[in-house]
Amino acid sequence: MKPFDPEQRELIRSPLDNENILSGHFWGELRVFLAVAKAKSFNRAAEILNTSPPTVGRQVRRLQDLMGSQLFVPTKNGVKLTAKGQALAQALTTLDHSLFALSNDLRAENKDAEGIVRISITDGLNTFFVAPAVSGFADEYPKIQLHLKSPANVVSLRDNQTDMMIGFSPIEGSDVFVQKLGHLHFIPIVAKSYTQHYGVPTRSNLQNHLFLQSEFYMAKSGLWDSWNRAVSQGQIAHFCDNSMAYGMLVKAGLGIGLLGSYTLLEPNAFPLELDVKISVPLYAIALTERLNSRPVRLVFDWLSEMFGPTNPWFHPTLRLDPPQSRFDAGIKLLFNL
Repeated sequence: MKPFDPEQRELIRSPLDNENILSGHFWGELRVFLAVAKAKSFNRAAEILNTSPPTVGRQVRRLQDLMGSQLFVPTKNGVKLTAKGQALAQALTTLDHSLFALSNDLRAENKDAEGIVRISITDGLNTFFVAPAVSGFADEYPKIQLHLKSPANVVSLRDNQTDMMIGFSPIEGSDVFVQKLGHLHFIPIVAKSYTQHYGVPTRSNLQNHLFLQSEFYMAKSGLWDSWNRAVSQGQIAHFCDNSMAYGMLVKAGLGIGLLGSYTLLEPNAFPLELDVKISVPLYAIALTERLNSRPVRLVFDWLSEMFGPTNPWFHPTLRLDPPQSRFDAGIKLLFNL
């Protein structure tokens, strides 16, 4: 004899049968709170929400009263989250991410490959490879919109609030799918204008040359040791942690920089032989559940091919003059080669 009757309504009620909203009656206040948490300012949040700062302030105070916790503290530059506020903001950000994915999929449910696909990718890879190839992808899938974002966190997909990312290390997790791609090769590069002014840097004359350094390359991981040994022999002209700005400093002839080998597509780039060759594996990483969406899967496969070992620039073996591939056509058009 079964202890419970499966037909008994009270035992199989859906959470939707509960008429009470467990989180309380303050959905609007939660939306306002999240806007303030992201903007770090009541005034800026009011602009985003198209309302007034006093209205934002009242709704935040109401939410704090309902929850019995202070969520923000004032600072000279705006507001700062308390520990309780940070926990609530993180939970709401995760919910916001899930709602966006769900609504995007619902819009695309009965359509052919339509929707927004969000991608985290470094500025350099985006500029040299993805951006030039978007036109061809758009011709094939005109209803897919790409949202290309610089990664807020290069080791965490979820922190970036995107569907996928091109990263430099695999991520563990049952909810994450990882596909190994090719290798990104870093080499010392100067602008030809630099060599005209200072001469060509060699292993024997580095004490006479200027370097451009980045905190990313100063990490004590061992990976960048050969670069840092070379830098220690010369003089650091400038530091820069923004990858595109770093490349522009090199292009301006301000010093020797460590750049991806693909920057040799830039006609002003001049590679140097300084016993510095660093290879970093690339990975395509996506939320497993998002790959069930056809637009997301199409973009994931497109990027996986673009940055895979079949692209000569990302072959496991470094080549300074790789054979031309179909990926180079858009790049050459971009740089007017």
